[in-house]
Amino acid sequence: MIDHLEEHEIFVFGSNMLGLHLGGAARQATLEFGAEMGVGEGLTGQCYAFPTLSATGKRLSTEDLKDSRRELYLECLMNPEKRFLLTKVGCGIAGYPEDVMRDLFADPPANLILPEDWRRP
Repeated sequence: MIDHLEEHEIFVFGSNMLGLHLGGAARQATLEFGAEMGVGEGLTGQCYAFPTLSATGKRLSTEDLKDSRRELYLECLMNPEKRFLLTKVGCGIAGYPEDVMRDLFADPPANLILPEDWRRP
């Protein structure tokens, strides 16, 4: 559970394409870390919105998730001084199995910090 961020840390949460951050980590991002309603993907406040649901509330395709992962990895590489703290995106409201989402984030940039039980030895 992330309840505090240092100045150089970014809270990465699962979002929908409309940027309606109403539940789970998305709600926390809005209430505690400055995520803006209406931003469905990318940097917002001291956060990064990672879309897992479409504008209509349907789960995104594997290809869409891979595209979003590519964008997140690029953001990490462009900001090596920042630490991106990934929550278990997609495993709450979106309903993806945890192993699917964990596998999506294989080989992350060094400054993308995965949930403890998603890290590989």
